[in-house]
Amino acid sequence: MHRSLIAVALLLLAPLATAQVYKWTDASGTVHYSEAPPTQGTKFSKVTTTGTVQPLAAPAATAGSGGSSEPTAAPAQPVADTPENRSKLCASLKTNLAALQGSGPVVMQQDGKATALDAAQRKQQVDAAQGQYNQYCQAQ
Repeated sequence: MHRSLIAVALLLLAPLATAQVYKWTDASGTVHYSEAPPTQGTKFSKVTTTGTVQPLAAPAATAGSGGSSEPTAAPAQPVADTPENRSKLCASLKTNLAALQGSGPVVMQQDGKATALDAAQRKQQVDAAQGQYNQYCQAQ
């Protein structure tokens, strides 16, 4: 009886061990991690539980780009303040706030290394994201 309970518990916990995580970098160079994929048109990677990263999707080519992709090492250009871009920013900020305010660990790229945020760093990131959300998204 005891063994069957352990087996059932392990079967119920198996999907949690294979949780899907998405990683992407925004226009300002900030690396984001989320359980939900970013907005359409954002280049992102699927992070596996083994620690490897598999490219999953690239942004669709726009009509003006001629199908050529820009080098990834190019500095980020300013983004026009359009309603579409603002809604993308707000969606990204909501996702980041949800991840930061959740109970799971938050890992960020710092100096090329993935490091888990401690409580103080997490609070600092929450305050920064909340400030940006208040500044750009309150009217939406």
